[in-house]
Amino acid sequence: MTKTAIIIPARYGSSRLEGKPLLKVNDKPIIQWVYEKAKSVKSADVVIVATDDERIFDAVKAFGGEVEMTSAEHKCGSDRIKEVADRHADFEYIINLQGDEPMIKKEMIEAVIDGVKNHNADISTLIRPIEDKNEVENPNLVKCVIDNNGFALYFSRSKIPFERKENPAPFYGHIGIYGYTRKALTTMTTSAQTPLEISESLEQLRALQMGMRIKTSIINEKPVGIDTIEDFENLDRKSTRLNSSHVRT
Repeated sequence: MTKTAIIIPARYGSSRLEGKPLLKVNDKPIIQWVYEKAKSVKSADVVIVATDDERIFDAVKAFGGEVEMTSAEHKCGSDRIKEVADRHADFEYIINLQGDEPMIKKEMIEAVIDGVKNHNADISTLIRPIEDKNEVENPNLVKCVIDNNGFALYFSRSKIPFERKENPAPFYGHIGIYGYTRKALTTMTTSAQTPLEISESLEQLRALQMGMRIKTSIINEKPVGIDTIEDFENLDRKSTRLNSSHVRT
């Protein structure tokens, strides 16, 4: 029997906020908030935290979560989740859920699972409408254009599409949660970088340039990740918002 697994890569070291998975909100570490959201997803069979740090390993064990140690040599979360997936031959669909997004909603994760399982896709992800002109111009927010069936045509740090005429197509911002088929995850993590990926520093362009199909689901809110101490303090003030919302596929 094939399974759908949510794997949460979590590392202690961070140049901007060291130890962030263990920072506490309402007396629970951030990694526990993320784990519990993942466990609430009915379409997932397994939830595993993947870490290279014993402090995170022990914290997950302490709240009753499932966790596996991985190599400290991995350069990205995709490599870390592949190491775990390689140990479990029955994992056919693998969701890469970041361990620093405690405000992720279960509906968002469900949409990613649906995208990769039910739409003949290799990979799935989330996008959101952008209304703020400053965000459209911001290279740190990755933009996405999609076809009529919700498959990604391109991702860019530039403003896409270009506005030559009035009433342009909508702008969408990318949200970095991914669903992979087992084959797609293996291909992504064992293939060399492509020119488009190197140019824009966007891993998902490797998939597109190799001909993979990326299904997107549109959500109508902006989830908040924890990258800095300011992000954490803001989350702590708004921790009552750790609930759910809706998505459209």
